[in-house]
Amino acid sequence: MASDTPTTDAPKVWFITGISRGFGRELARAVLDQGQVVIGTTRDGQGDLPHHERLHVLPLDVTDAAQVREAVTNAHALHGRLDVVVNNAGYGLLGAVEDAETTATRQMFEVNFFGALAVMQAALPLMRAQRSGHIVNITSIAGLAPGVGSGLYAASKFALEGVSLSLAQEVAPLGIGVTLVEPGAFRTDFLTDQSLRVTGGGIADYATTAGAAVARLQAQNGQQPGDPARGARAIVAAVLSPNPPRHLVLGTDAWNRVQARQQAFAANLAEWRAVTLGTDFPA
Repeated sequence: MASDTPTTDAPKVWFITGISRGFGRELARAVLDQGQVVIGTTRDGQGDLPHHERLHVLPLDVTDAAQVREAVTNAHALHGRLDVVVNNAGYGLLGAVEDAETTATRQMFEVNFFGALAVMQAALPLMRAQRSGHIVNITSIAGLAPGVGSGLYAASKFALEGVSLSLAQEVAPLGIGVTLVEPGAFRTDFLTDQSLRVTGGGIADYATTAGAAVARLQAQNGQQPGDPARGARAIVAAVLSPNPPRHLVLGTDAWNRVQARQQAFAANLAEWRAVTLGTDFPA
């Protein structure tokens, strides 16, 4: 078993959920290309990445808390430490907010938010003992600047953003870092039936808003501007940098959406400044 405190030149041990396809698979490749160690998870413990001496694949359903604890414990036991934990497993749910199916929404939250939370809660005691480590939560541009028809998906990502920002402040004194990755549209299988579900759709009043937005997204499949291999390499470079970012926005489309959201928010604050500042008790 390796030492709990790696030397500067020692390869880092990465635990990455959901490496069977998309960003997870590309991220695993990028980490291996950097000479690092990958312990990846898929639902069945299988994967189509070529055999590699620094790649281990474990079965994991992130909605099963006991299985999460077992997988994280087993991953730690392989090398005696976990240096980077990446919450990548997740999927999309599109549709108008009003007629979204409650069951479908709760199921998505179990994966996108509660699954990621369970992984963090299982990994943090090990990282605290090391007094080192880095948590990377892959959210979405929807977690910063939600669009029409993605309200429920955005809500799951907003939740992960919020808990991550709070966690970052809690664990910084313990030598643990936190980075949020907010990708725009990348050319993965995210817009296929494997990773995207549509809920509701029965209210005609939303046909030109949420309905049209969902149709546009689905039509974009295979034409997304983002290159997942480049995105994955950017994530690895950010984590390995001397000062990893709190937020890593990926893609020109994501950059533009964040800029527009910030400008609109700043304008809103300025317009209502007097009201905002007028609600305290008199001095």
